[in-house]
Amino acid sequence: MSKTVALALGSGGARGYAHIGVLDVLEERGYQVVGISGCSMGALVGGFYCAGKLHLYRDWVCKLGYLEVLKLVDVSLLSSGVIRGDKVFNMISELLGDCLIEDLDIPFTAVATDMAAKKEVWMQNGSLDLAIRASAAIPSILHPVKVNGRTLVDGGVLNPLPIAPCISIHADYLFAVDLNSDAAIPDDFVFGQIDTRQQKRDWFNSVVDKATNWLDSKRRDDMSSHVDENIGKLEMMNQMFETMQLSLTRFKTAAYPPDLMINMPIDSCDIYEFYRAREMIELGRHIAEKALDAFEQGSCSPYGQRMA
Repeated sequence: MSKTVALALGSGGARGYAHIGVLDVLEERGYQVVGISGCSMGALVGGFYCAGKLHLYRDWVCKLGYLEVLKLVDVSLLSSGVIRGDKVFNMISELLGDCLIEDLDIPFTAVATDMAAKKEVWMQNGSLDLAIRASAAIPSILHPVKVNGRTLVDGGVLNPLPIAPCISIHADYLFAVDLNSDAAIPDDFVFGQIDTRQQKRDWFNSVVDKATNWLDSKRRDDMSSHVDENIGKLEMMNQMFETMQLSLTRFKTAAYPPDLMINMPIDSCDIYEFYRAREMIELGRHIAEKALDAFEQGSCSPYGQRMA
């Protein structure tokens, strides 16, 4: 007999690939997900799952190597500090098709932030594609999204782990996946050898080359210093956003404690390392197994806390 689960999927950029691994393990263990709320990457993965199209998204992102991700990034990062993300979201739209949230077989809520009203918004009807775009619009990285006259950005600004929308779902358990946990990376999980610092610099250099191939050598020297400056800015924004999300998650889970909190280490992947889909999915599987092993035995682990 299946065990029903209402599932909250948190934000965390590229770490959100781990949600796919968690969903795999839940299905393999006989849990039936009967409702999902998600923020940012949690909304993206959760939306595809509720639409029955997660396999399409998985197939796409697992083929994205370092260079493929580079080609999806708009050059506007250098001039305005903003990535439009059109190529990425156009592909997401193509994969999803014209899905309405209210027509999904599994109830779904995407959480965004209304900048003018300074409050979170639960998107439970209308275009699934638009809801995902709004929920994932990270401030200073992606452009805000206009929905019914409101300016919406990433739900992680106010609620990086949206458990509250799951409360009304009739399920045996309420589980949540936190992508910003201070848990250590498991000793028995081995990442591929990645020179992340060099890849960050290569990424920026490649964008600069595309944007400035018509400039003289002096201008290129100036752009080289601009690359170093932007690397520092991106890392600082990353740290600030993650620190904020960690604090907000603790506050929100105190108000709405789930039956099980699955903890993904914040140190496992930077928010913009979207070329690491395969290993983050595997990490999601690995940690979900540890969390559920402990939960089903009535105990806790660093990766699975019983909170309710």
